[in-house]
Amino acid sequence: MSQSDFAVPVADRHFEDYAPGRTEEHGSVTVTEDEIVAFARRFDPQTMHTDPAAAARGAFGGLIASGWHTAALTMRMIADGWLTATASLASPGVDELRWIKPVRPGDTLRIRVTTVSAERSRSKPDRGLVRSFVEVLNQRDEVVMSMIGMVLIRCRTLPP
Repeated sequence: MSQSDFAVPVADRHFEDYAPGRTEEHGSVTVTEDEIVAFARRFDPQTMHTDPAAAARGAFGGLIASGWHTAALTMRMIADGWLTATASLASPGVDELRWIKPVRPGDTLRIRVTTVSAERSRSKPDRGLVRSFVEVLNQRDEVVMSMIGMVLIRCRTLPP
């Protein structure tokens, strides 16, 4: 499902628009060697991420992106395609973050997001908690990362 299949454009979405069971795909980002190395030098300086020659001799047989780099790219795709800028309030966190397959230079990633649940807050009825299962897929349709995300989203209407 693409953004165009969603009843409400991402810019206008509120809590009520995130229906459990809905699955969408978004994004397309190609990961480059330079980006992998630059991110890793700053945030995850392990040779499998920073040194192509050493990585070639290592357990993965070549340079791979830091999982945190993959997570950051995922967040960008979520923010650009799935998460409402109008009504998003904050995230209390993620559960079950898994790095399943290495991300390599030249891989093109996209996300598949399935809304798992949407529960209106009892204590603050102007918002609800949306849980989603996020899968990051490469150009071969292999899942390289998954997580369960949570986000508080403002409601369009208050209950009577």
